[in-house]
Amino acid sequence: MNDFHRKTPQQIMDLLKVDDRGLHDVKIKIQREKYGYNELEEAASKSAVLVFFEQFKDFLVLILLAAATISAFLGKLESTLVILVVVIINAILGTVQHIKAEQSLKSLKALSSPTAKVLRSEKKMEIPSRELLVGDICYLDAGDYVSADGRILESYNLQVNESSLTGESESVIKTTEVIDKADVAIGDRKNMVFSGSFVTYGRAVVLVTNIGMKTEIGKIAHLLESAKEKKTPLQESLDHFGKKLAFLILVISAFVFLLDLFRGRELIDSFMFAVSLAVAAIPEALSSIVTIVLALGTQKMAKANAIIRKLQAVESLGSISVICSDKTGTLTQNKMTVQKVFVDDKVVEHDKLDPDQDLEKKLVLMALLCNDAVTVEKKEIGDPTEIALVNLGELYHLDELLIRKAYPRFAELPFDSERKLMSTVNTLEGKTLMITKGALDVLLSRSARLETSDGIQELTAEHKQEIEKINRDFSGNGLRVLAFAYKELPEERELWMEDEKDLTFVGLIAMMDPPRAESAQAVADCISAGIKPVMITGDHKITASAIAKQIGILNDESEAIEGFELEGMTDEVLKKRVEDISVYARVSPEHKIRIVRAWQEKGKVVAMTGDGVNDAPALKQADIGIAMGITGTEVAKDAAAMVLTDDNFSTIVRAISNGRSIYGNIKNSIKFLLSGNTAGILSVLYASLCALPNPFAPVHLLFINLVTDSLPAIAIGLEPHNETIMKETPRDRNTPILDKSFAVEVVLEGLLIAIGTILAYYVGLSAGGAETARTMAFATLCFSRLLHGFNSRGKESLFRLGILTNKFIWIAVAIGSLMLLAVLTFQPLMVLFEIAPLTGNQYGIIFGLSLIPLILVQIYKTFFIRRN
Repeated sequence: MNDFHRKTPQQIMDLLKVDDRGLHDVKIKIQREKYGYNELEEAASKSAVLVFFEQFKDFLVLILLAAATISAFLGKLESTLVILVVVIINAILGTVQHIKAEQSLKSLKALSSPTAKVLRSEKKMEIPSRELLVGDICYLDAGDYVSADGRILESYNLQVNESSLTGESESVIKTTEVIDKADVAIGDRKNMVFSGSFVTYGRAVVLVTNIGMKTEIGKIAHLLESAKEKKTPLQESLDHFGKKLAFLILVISAFVFLLDLFRGRELIDSFMFAVSLAVAAIPEALSSIVTIVLALGTQKMAKANAIIRKLQAVESLGSISVICSDKTGTLTQNKMTVQKVFVDDKVVEHDKLDPDQDLEKKLVLMALLCNDAVTVEKKEIGDPTEIALVNLGELYHLDELLIRKAYPRFAELPFDSERKLMSTVNTLEGKTLMITKGALDVLLSRSARLETSDGIQELTAEHKQEIEKINRDFSGNGLRVLAFAYKELPEERELWMEDEKDLTFVGLIAMMDPPRAESAQAVADCISAGIKPVMITGDHKITASAIAKQIGILNDESEAIEGFELEGMTDEVLKKRVEDISVYARVSPEHKIRIVRAWQEKGKVVAMTGDGVNDAPALKQADIGIAMGITGTEVAKDAAAMVLTDDNFSTIVRAISNGRSIYGNIKNSIKFLLSGNTAGILSVLYASLCALPNPFAPVHLLFINLVTDSLPAIAIGLEPHNETIMKETPRDRNTPILDKSFAVEVVLEGLLIAIGTILAYYVGLSAGGAETARTMAFATLCFSRLLHGFNSRGKESLFRLGILTNKFIWIAVAIGSLMLLAVLTFQPLMVLFEIAPLTGNQYGIIFGLSLIPLILVQIYKTFFIRRN
């Protein structure tokens, strides 16, 4: 951490070897060579061609390519073509997805201000912000974006919004005073300004101390570049399963190849038979089906206000066990709002004031008059705290512009961070009043009287103790408190600092950025679904804890810590304590990444929500980053896997529910594909062991895997949402997709289909020889797998799921059946697919044998599986 905040302006100038006349030409050249340009570096990105070829690294894909090459050498061009088309389509999809996702640093770069006002060679000029140098003297005015990090030399009521860095919407009051502390969070370095923030009030002269990648926003850019994106649980499961499957395929294929050679079959025939088995074993359509189901799931979620930017993130939602959420703008409304008012010796809710009660109305009028904020055509202009006061007036149908016109301002003393007060002179109730607002400790010490409904009386020590107690209660609940007082003047005149004494105290107005109305329920839903909500914020611990208690995240104060405490923890200590901490306050971007990593090292699937630039690295590091679509910066959106278009925390819960449902559907689709492929493997193995002719041509197996299997698999992925799924605990990311029960179901269902296929094969052998046998085996395997789509819709029987609730499966089976019928009866296709003509009886046998697995599985699910 740079310690410029600990040095005086002159010490920094001496350190940088510059002076208050601005950089001159020779010094500009020296600084340029030393520091370069004020811009964020972009990481070297992979070319589209390289990304495309990286898609072929998967071992299953390599096996498919080998099979395609061998088929081409053996003259089976139709098999080669089909395999290559599938593999290339998958590679194109992966490439497009990768290129779309890599935009984060470009958005960060776009945050820089296009120009900056500087002093060079004793002349004030405007230059492109990329030409700013360390040692430049900059001028900042209200509305300016800050283009570089700098130490404040002169401040004239400067207030800066640093929400892009700290996540907090409240403007920071800046000062020139030295802050003699070593570990100071960005939000507390009040004598510094930072690139990416903007000036909301006042003006200042600033000495540039860091530019480009050395700025705080540059550090975030570096973190964003270094944060590693995680594979989703499904990707990890499929990768793990794919390696095992590939090894098994090679072993079985080699065994069959050697067995055939031992029995005297020709080398080419034996090799082709082994390739046929490999093709039967590989679920060629698996990756395509998963991609399609996920893509369709994203469309559904987009309608529910959750846009998925990274396709595989859909299923990650279902296994989320921790949500690390930013506070401001995510759990809260990102808008300061008056909550409570203390007036006339009582605390009143903000919406329970009595406009007919003179003193209560007087306090609201004072809040509108001693105020510079306005609301014009629903656009709020001014400090968030003052806007909150304007909105309080609107609640009681008091328009600030009309009020200020009726009670004009004659003089003012603007807010000053040193005296912590603001005063205006207005005519009110036929009297000339100096209205003063500010920090209670300052204003109370300058007050001599107290106004109540019983009249004006002396402000006693007991009164002060009571007011201070109310203030502590407000502050303890995370409320920001403003005190109001006035002083009657004999005439309209200019004000002096000495006038702000001997005041009459009127009351307190307490405000905060309140929780969203739906946040508490959303947090409760997360907890009931076994998900741990964690608040990570740049705000103060008291405020963060108050919000967290209101919405149910925090139960005990010991579960809340600040960034400096986190700084003192090693990664190992944090890993041990992370499960016991629910609120992190005053944190930096580096802290956020450490928290996410600590949870990940505990084996948890972590979601991170946020809207600011400061959230982007953690959004990328998390298993799934969730950005706010309305208030979120482009950087946050680009780094996230999911964007909420309504900025509603409860949308996350719905998205998790959909993610769980989609994952269940994908698992059912995978089971459908694998059980069908198992049937093909068992059929080929049986024929090989029994020294029978090959029961399938490779093109048969490709037709089944890529055509008739694909449609039912997609239809299964569109199974309607099951509402009970949120009562389950999150899925353990280490649980393999092919667990014991899953494998048993796959093998048993595959065995049923294989038995029917082998019986059809024998019928064909006895009736018309090898060609007829091969055709009957192909047709039976194909139709059985189509009908098996009904079995794979869920754990329960069709009667419990609803026979007609998934119309897509009926459409898929109908289309698949028509395609199969075309292959069996249309002469050009019969030649292409090596089909022998069949009799009516043989068609009846195929239909009957295909129906048996469906009937047996449904009987089992109806009578032997308990209803959930």
